[in-house]
Amino acid sequence: MIALLCSVQAEAEQLLAATAVTRSLTSGSKSLIEGTLAGRRIMLCVGGMGKVNAAHTATLLAGYNPAAMIIFGIGGAYPSSGAKIGDVALAKEEITGDEGVLTADGFKDTEYMGIPLLKNSTSVIYTTYPAQDSLVKKCSQSLTLHQKSGRASVHIGTFVTLSTCTGTTVRARELEERYHGLCENMEGAAVSQVAGLHNIPWIEVRGISNIVEDRNLKKWDIPGAAQAAQQAVLRILEGWKQ
Repeated sequence: MIALLCSVQAEAEQLLAATAVTRSLTSGSKSLIEGTLAGRRIMLCVGGMGKVNAAHTATLLAGYNPAAMIIFGIGGAYPSSGAKIGDVALAKEEITGDEGVLTADGFKDTEYMGIPLLKNSTSVIYTTYPAQDSLVKKCSQSLTLHQKSGRASVHIGTFVTLSTCTGTTVRARELEERYHGLCENMEGAAVSQVAGLHNIPWIEVRGISNIVEDRNLKKWDIPGAAQAAQQAVLRILEGWKQ
């Protein structure tokens, strides 16, 4: 079984419509849908926005022992990333972009503090959660067909998770310089941390809804980005092999 999670309903409507549902479950305020999608057994949850909701959802899904977790949804691309609105982004790693301390010399991450966010038998992680190379390669190969279709370009790179969305060009440039990120979101690092705690491989795919700059919603395409992300998830599931 593959666990799928996103933050809001609009990011999942296409996948839900295509799922042959076998059962619906409720845990607290979270609804989980189990079924078959693109030939794969899946469990899908629309978990809510932000790190806490994402971590809660990932923990619930981890209890069903998935072979992997796929977090998907929309994201904002950094100005120098080369990604355009409607493109697809695949994470090679996730960074917790605002976990740390603000000092007189600027922002310092948790490694400066000497406190790891994740520690298990195989790794000690302060800020950066790497996705499994073989899984990224497999998903990238599946998305090659998506890229050739002409619908969107596919980009692989560093994702940055923040509790505060970036709404100015100045802040975007600051984060680009610090992290060399492809795009930002509000949930991914929380999911990758929980997946790491449970030794579950994870992957993250985002449709680009906007360029991270001075905030102007008139330039955004949220429906198009949500559709791009869901189409990418379908391609990944169709190409999935044991």
